[in-house]
Amino acid sequence: MNKAETLEIKKQFNPDRCTIDHICGCYVDHEKNKRLVTKSAFGSIPEEEMFKYLDIFAHTLTGTFGKNLISLEFPLEQEAVGGTQEFLLTLRDSHLEDDALIDQFYDKIIANYVNGENYYIILVHAVYDIPGMASDGTTMDDASENIYDYILCSICPVKLSKAALGYNESKNVIEDRFRDWVVDGPTKGFLFPAFIERNADIHNMLYFTKKPEDIQPEFIQAMFGGRAPISAPEQKDIFNTIVADTVGDEGDYDIMRNIHENLQTMIDDHEGDPEPLELGRKDVEHLLADSGVSEDKMQYFKKNYDNIVGENEDYPLLASNIANTKKFDIETPDVVIKVKPDRADLVETKIIDGRQCLVIAVDDHIEVNGINVRTILNK
Repeated sequence: MNKAETLEIKKQFNPDRCTIDHICGCYVDHEKNKRLVTKSAFGSIPEEEMFKYLDIFAHTLTGTFGKNLISLEFPLEQEAVGGTQEFLLTLRDSHLEDDALIDQFYDKIIANYVNGENYYIILVHAVYDIPGMASDGTTMDDASENIYDYILCSICPVKLSKAALGYNESKNVIEDRFRDWVVDGPTKGFLFPAFIERNADIHNMLYFTKKPEDIQPEFIQAMFGGRAPISAPEQKDIFNTIVADTVGDEGDYDIMRNIHENLQTMIDDHEGDPEPLELGRKDVEHLLADSGVSEDKMQYFKKNYDNIVGENEDYPLLASNIANTKKFDIETPDVVIKVKPDRADLVETKIIDGRQCLVIAVDDHIEVNGINVRTILNK
């Protein structure tokens, strides 16, 4: 799925467009006990509660692709009888009316989801009547040809509200506020099947994790089958290790700046693409060579890549996961220099009096602790 496809589904999560028909919930305590199981028609929920649920569902489809939103493709063996895909298809096709099947779904989550706190599993079923699309990109509600039949699961932590003083209006006093258990926004979730090219794709699904560093590979494997993707922080670590091992003692500031700038250029060139930019083995190899890494060092690239990623593996790395598009930091043991990502050219290295120095071009004013230094010096 891409950003536009996800946004189209998110737009359904408001009272005027909502197509959710059934909602189920399971409140689980920190000892993995089911404390509460609920099921109802979504339209029967009080309006104020409905708004809060819709907000949770929207947040389950919110985030950066490759970091918070991860596309998962079912392995072929999981599409066979008894596989994870068949289980989710059966769950979807039941329209959440099979209590035993829903209970089995809860059990799978409880057995594999790592969480030391109380949490609330929310599962909904919906059928979206997909409107036609005109040549100019506008939707035509009266030209629908397909439906998108799907389930959405959100897993939300349930936490005790903070201790505080509050105003009791009936008594007209300030007193200790009653502490209760509050359902927070989702930390995990998934959409099945995926909504690709404006239609249901049962071979794929979309997984949500609030924290990119906590994708819980074992949970993904147990629920959906196959090996979990590499998390965004792990992708960055892999890339940094490949660069460090390949460049070696040749890794000066200029090469690192070139890698940063070339990555940024690649991202900018693909900004309008519906899918995020991926870099495979050959792409990383060309990136390093184009950034000034010598041919002698590039001879070690394949060996280094195989040692880190795997000899028979070529996991694509998302450019947005390995590039720092929001900052460009230079650190020494005693000094940290922060540069705007698009102005790394302002800093260069020079040998001055026999010492390697960082030289910063200054064409405007300089401030130290909020004071214009140049103005003071010129007095």
